[in-house]
Amino acid sequence: MKTLLSGLLVLTILGVCLAAPEPAIVQKPGDWTLDVRYEQPEQIILEGSIQQRYWYVIFSLTNKSGKDVDFYPAAELVTDTIQVVPAVKGTSAILFEKIKTRHQGRFPFLQLLENASNKMLQGEDNSLDVVIIFPDFDPNAKAINIFVSGLSNETVVLNHPTEKDSAGNPVKIYLRKTIELDYKLSGDPAFRSEQLLKFDKKRWVMR
Repeated sequence: MKTLLSGLLVLTILGVCLAAPEPAIVQKPGDWTLDVRYEQPEQIILEGSIQQRYWYVIFSLTNKSGKDVDFYPAAELVTDTIQVVPAVKGTSAILFEKIKTRHQGRFPFLQLLENASNKMLQGEDNSLDVVIIFPDFDPNAKAINIFVSGLSNETVVLNHPTEKDSAGNPVKIYLRKTIELDYKLSGDPAFRSEQLLKFDKKRWVMR
């Protein structure tokens, strides 16, 4: 069965209790995690025949591992109403230019996450500013979680407690160290443009 939200959430949906593994406090030799800074998420409107609302967050990433590393990030937003919203792919040039113009003072070299190189070079001089964009989500949501994986190579493999493969072995569930940013929504959904995301907490999870 394919993952619905994440490997662990699938197990929850199946009614299986499983303690979620935690990222290592001290990383093993060869493991790395990028240094991550992030801005307050904002919303933006793309005008046209149909008005489209988006939310976005800017990440500043630095590779301090002492070596160049592979960079294959992925992002999704999950609401407290259990709506899963993948980050936009194939972002329109007009939308990106609106965001870039808004932040050109602080982030003159801003890139789309989807267009970033698949190799993250080491050192402060190679820091990367990327924007992650999400389509508008359920207006009834009162809280969201933003998950971004690919910022670390730390992984863990679990045996599925019930599902078997064709050979009768437990199906493997692969979890990656993932940053989770939690926000609560303030304001009236009827006035969507005035709603704000208030930061709740940040943590690293295996997902």
